[in-house]
Amino acid sequence: MSTSSPISATQTHAPTSANPTPTHAPTPTTSADERLRRWRLVLGGGAAEGTGRALSGTDAAMDSALAALYDSRGGGDGGDGRDGGERRGGLGGSALSVARWLGDIRTYFPTSVVRVMQRDAIDRLGLAALLLEPEMLEAVEPDVHLVGTLLSLHQALPETTRTTARAVVRKVVADLQARLATRARATLTGALDRSARISRPRHRDIDWDRTLRANLGNYLPDHRTVVPERLIGHGRASRAVRKEVVLCVDQSGSMAASVVYAAVFGAVLASLPSVATRLVVFDTSVVDLTDALDDPVDVLFGTRLGGGTDINRALAYCQTRITRPADTVVVLVSDLYEGGIRDEMLKRVAAMQASGVRFVALLALSDEGAPAYDRENAAALAALGAPAFACTPDLFPEVMAAALEKRPLPIPDTV
Repeated sequence: MSTSSPISATQTHAPTSANPTPTHAPTPTTSADERLRRWRLVLGGGAAEGTGRALSGTDAAMDSALAALYDSRGGGDGGDGRDGGERRGGLGGSALSVARWLGDIRTYFPTSVVRVMQRDAIDRLGLAALLLEPEMLEAVEPDVHLVGTLLSLHQALPETTRTTARAVVRKVVADLQARLATRARATLTGALDRSARISRPRHRDIDWDRTLRANLGNYLPDHRTVVPERLIGHGRASRAVRKEVVLCVDQSGSMAASVVYAAVFGAVLASLPSVATRLVVFDTSVVDLTDALDDPVDVLFGTRLGGGTDINRALAYCQTRITRPADTVVVLVSDLYEGGIRDEMLKRVAAMQASGVRFVALLALSDEGAPAYDRENAAALAALGAPAFACTPDLFPEVMAAALEKRPLPIPDTV
């Protein structure tokens, strides 16, 4: 059942035994009574819902907030949603009523549910235009999807809203960096250190711990010592650029969350002194945002979500910027719906790999898993040795570490 239907939305996000109880929700008196209460909230109170349960107080307010979004009864048309027509919410055109509704859902539901309801309101009720008002932006709960909506609107943002919009985007980016950056830097730095080890180090560059481990088979019991036949060193060029990473990101409308995460990880990679990072975004045109990588917010406002897709043109541009193929990782983030020349796109991938480039294809870089994608192109890339798969932000550092070390990629089982 689609999450856009009122039943599935409330069934998924109204309080259940597996979900948090909303703020100020009454304590259930019996388990049977609580089950009845929850079914009433799930079913929405139509004539055929069958629970016979009346709601009051906080429960009634919760039901009203849900109905305004998911139930045509909230639209003021008097319908009960059984006529087979489209079910529409009833927030109306008043910015005041929308602001009040946003406040209500933040009162009655946990943050994770608030974000889902906000996203549904934007999709179902056409509230995107209201985000052009700074008062609306101040009332919403910021998240990655809201950032995607703002980025798709940012060409139309009036001057009075731009500052508020940037503040919202900056808050989300800061939250993502706090959650992801430290672990990503540690993982990638470790991979770079390992890739830099040398087998004939100078004495002061020997990694004694790993050298001893590698030579345990040469232990001489009589002398109680290990003969180090193979030396492992740290490598003296630890601060020099050793790897090049090109993030090539599809900025078509369906890739909004991926663009946000790519900007954050692009900034993390750019902060590593031994990695030369390039960020390229594309639709039917190509934009190089490398110069803005020190500030992911500037990167995001340099994108233009929406439009077509020309992967071939984007890869052609990336090819011209590769100077050390054997030390380069190219990450294509796209749903692979190619509007350009498909055969040329595949030839470019094959040529890059033949030159020594490590090519990684991600169908998405987000928490939602695999989106709709072109399965034929995905299969063609897999045949070239570049399997395409969706990647969560938590997995991305491990994927990049494997690519940098030329190890097999940690592809999720869900592919």
